[in-house]
Amino acid sequence: MTALPAARPDDGTTGLLYADDALLVFDKPSGLLAVPGRGADKQDCLAVRARARYPDALVVHRLDMATSGLMAMARGPAAQRALSKAFAAREVQKRYVAVVAGRLEAPPEGWGTIDLPIVVDWPNRPRRIVDRRLGKPSLTRWRVLAHDDAAGTTRVELEPVTGRSHQLRVHLRELGHPILGDALYAPSTVQAQAGRLLLHAFSLGFAHPVTGKALVFGSQPSF
Repeated sequence: MTALPAARPDDGTTGLLYADDALLVFDKPSGLLAVPGRGADKQDCLAVRARARYPDALVVHRLDMATSGLMAMARGPAAQRALSKAFAAREVQKRYVAVVAGRLEAPPEGWGTIDLPIVVDWPNRPRRIVDRRLGKPSLTRWRVLAHDDAAGTTRVELEPVTGRSHQLRVHLRELGHPILGDALYAPSTVQAQAGRLLLHAFSLGFAHPVTGKALVFGSQPSF
């Protein structure tokens, strides 16, 4: 894939990395909603900020509010349809980095898989749970990047093959290694180890919605 240079910095409200007539790519900060939520206090989000500068900006995929990193938006319905089709067909490569509690041992083959179906925990929304009978198929690939024995943590790279809400957070919790700072899925002691969720979308690759050119974007985490 072709790596693209970052666009000129914008006013700092969106974290814009790249813009052309069909595509926008942002580096979303942790704590900013991707799309508006319910209530007047949840209207500030990346989508609204993007449309203030690019009125034709349309959402294609989302990141959790607590997750930072790369998020693409389309400019206009035709580009949105092309990108949405690519996401649905799993033609988009997404990679994340996370820091998890405990020493997670690397699988012998380098990459491991987590294949656990996920469903909404309706009495405790927005939480998700693993449910082998009612859950939707959910698959995550993962590998160990480094161990910090002094801190008792492991840095991992994650590839969500499917795109369920909270998938990475739920799958790592099920492994017994929740993500540091995770207010939904980690015990209080693990939540307290970081001031934010240590999950970052650092690589995003896909075909340009108009030209078909293979693109890849990168963003380094702050942790």
